[in-house]
Amino acid sequence: MTVLAKYQRVRKHSLHLCSHLITEDFSLQASEEVSPPKWHLAHTTWFFEQFILVPKDPSYEVKHPQFNFLFNSYYNSLGARTARNQRGLMSRPSVEEVKVYRAYVDDAMQKLIQKNNAEINELVTLGLNHEQQHQELLITDLKYSLWFNPLNPSVMDIQEYGSEPNSKWVSVDAGVYEIGYTGNDFCYDNELNPHKVYLNDFAISTALVTNQEYLEFMNAGGYENPTYWHDEGWAWVKELQVKAPLYWEMKDASWVYYTLDGLKSITPEAALSHVNFYEASAYAAWKGMRLPTEFEWEVAQDQFDWGQRWEWTNSAYLPYPGFKVAPGAIGEYNGKFMVNQMVLRGASVATSEGHSRPTYRNFFHPKYRWQFMGIRLAKSL
Repeated sequence: MTVLAKYQRVRKHSLHLCSHLITEDFSLQASEEVSPPKWHLAHTTWFFEQFILVPKDPSYEVKHPQFNFLFNSYYNSLGARTARNQRGLMSRPSVEEVKVYRAYVDDAMQKLIQKNNAEINELVTLGLNHEQQHQELLITDLKYSLWFNPLNPSVMDIQEYGSEPNSKWVSVDAGVYEIGYTGNDFCYDNELNPHKVYLNDFAISTALVTNQEYLEFMNAGGYENPTYWHDEGWAWVKELQVKAPLYWEMKDASWVYYTLDGLKSITPEAALSHVNFYEASAYAAWKGMRLPTEFEWEVAQDQFDWGQRWEWTNSAYLPYPGFKVAPGAIGEYNGKFMVNQMVLRGASVATSEGHSRPTYRNFFHPKYRWQFMGIRLAKSL
């Protein structure tokens, strides 16, 4: 597929994700951590404008200079920006104006892409992967914001809870293994450089933890017993009085959860979702096991199916040997977050097609759980 065809496909998909939304949905922002659909549509457009059109196309004219303030995310070197918790307050520009902005930038981008410049094509590929990240965030952010609506609105069906296969254990022998991306296609800078790690003997489950299995932890008093929890995790449980995964609630003596397709009864055999690192670690401790490291996960991933949930690992998000922050604003993309984050591997039901690979390093603070986050167990041998 050509760069131009990829550009058109990815940009079209962002709008498709919003096809069942009403105008009021586009500005929903239920917390600082999530962003409104309208902001995602505009920010991904701003990315192409500011990182490609402005510096690379002398003929390009910025129609809305204030959009740089409104739709910058965290790029400090590109100037002041709207406070993250105020993105949902922007009733202007309208949804239609944002769509016109997208079309204006798309027209200029498509003309530039047709010049077939290698440097520009590389930046376009980064921009498309950036937009695919925001497509997943658009889905998960929207779910979180809609969850507060007592009407339990249904806006899309992405088959959030399918059945997990029967679990088996696969063993991996101790040894030295190579970690990191080695191909010729796109990857993020945090997946480079390939390097060797030594692993002890370990085993890893071929299936994710299911809702039923996690219910057993809950029913056994898992949220009431501090011995399973990290100290910070236990403080989180006590402060927020957490009793269940995100979106779960008890109705008529039965557990239900909110999905983007409305309120559903818990599917016992489905893969658990929306638990944070604290919960994942506590469950593993209750089982007398542990979470895999990101290196164990990468070495073993070809022995099990993955892609339904982002899977917590017991690895802090740190740079690989030889990692260097890229110059300029692009350098703010990954490197600035390498503190107080844990790595997740895999992909999820919300991940865009073509946006997953075994070396992909997702990362979030341990307290967050609004993504489709799940648990795969490991144990030392």
